[in-house]
Amino acid sequence: MAEDPNSWDIATRLVRGGLARTEHGETSEALFLTQSFAYDSPEEAEARFTGESPGFVYARYGSPTVKMFEDRLALLEEAELCRATASGMAAVYLAMMGLLKAGDHVVAGRALFGSCRWLLANWAPRFGIAVTLVDGPDLEAWRAALRPGTRMVLLESPANPLLEICDIAEIARMAHEAGARVVVDNVFATPLYQSPLKLGADVVVYSATKHIDGQGRVLGGALLCSEALFEEAYRDLFRHTGPAMSPFNAWILLKSLETIDLRVTRQSATAAALADLAAAHPKVRACRYPTRPDHPQAAIAARQMSGGGSLVAFDLGDKASAFRFLGALELIDISNNLGDAKSMATHPSTTTHRAMSEDQRLEIGLTEGWVRLSVGLESQADLARDLSRALDAV
Repeated sequence: MAEDPNSWDIATRLVRGGLARTEHGETSEALFLTQSFAYDSPEEAEARFTGESPGFVYARYGSPTVKMFEDRLALLEEAELCRATASGMAAVYLAMMGLLKAGDHVVAGRALFGSCRWLLANWAPRFGIAVTLVDGPDLEAWRAALRPGTRMVLLESPANPLLEICDIAEIARMAHEAGARVVVDNVFATPLYQSPLKLGADVVVYSATKHIDGQGRVLGGALLCSEALFEEAYRDLFRHTGPAMSPFNAWILLKSLETIDLRVTRQSATAAALADLAAAHPKVRACRYPTRPDHPQAAIAARQMSGGGSLVAFDLGDKASAFRFLGALELIDISNNLGDAKSMATHPSTTTHRAMSEDQRLEIGLTEGWVRLSVGLESQADLARDLSRALDAV
């Protein structure tokens, strides 16, 4: 390829990044459904396994289709390296376990996806890893929690489900001074609207199941970091624990990256309009959307995000009102997924964050009246009508 892919604009990276054509010259990326690979000689096999000769050895370690997906996402993120995983939670788990050992300390934002919170509260202590949870926007709380044994900082921004926003650059600065690595779950912002690595993060994780697929078809995840950190913390973990992404799923995600810019731009524009509609409705007690001036961390969002994303959260007061709203929807689906072409609404307290205790939910402000809306690609007018009708029914 004559041009340097790093010189391309985002739209071009999303269509042509990582492309590796076979001798057949196919225009659509090839799908390699194979578990293993053959070698011309035993010497070639040995050279592949020692790394002296480039090439693939086993699909658990990597495959041509998966590598194209990894290279394309790394180019989009301007990351040195990307490794794909079977799911988003696999990426989060690997990001943690590659950095931690018994006796280490983790500081994390309280506002996390339910499974991430479970890993910190229930899994990490089994291995002698101490965890301190803090209010994400409170920089003094982060500073107070960091200590000499802190080895990792974990945060979501915007966080699931109420779109709480953390100052990634400042938290990263403090964490690095304390000797800790910073892991950021960037799912809600997407790689289009926020670049945690540029803000100082060491590792970025994604559930590719969400906006990257964007059409409700496959599971996938990704971990992005520097080549040096991958060699230090993750290479052997990826190789020996088997979190590999299916080549078929990688092919789906490759094709989805071609349109993520178009999809998320449209979804975000509609989400911003629906957030304004919800905020103005008399049945809504509070509404959260990153670009609205009444968002508690609006100034941070303006500084580190280039768009608001496709998620909106609003409070209807209590569970009964939230359920009446959800039950009155005629177009928007009730579903716990997000980032899909189809709009979806969920009640986090009884679905995505159900495993948290009531006290834990209250710590992040998640009362039973909150609804999370993932805005899709339907007509803005149709979605506005459905949202208004359901809010009127509360």
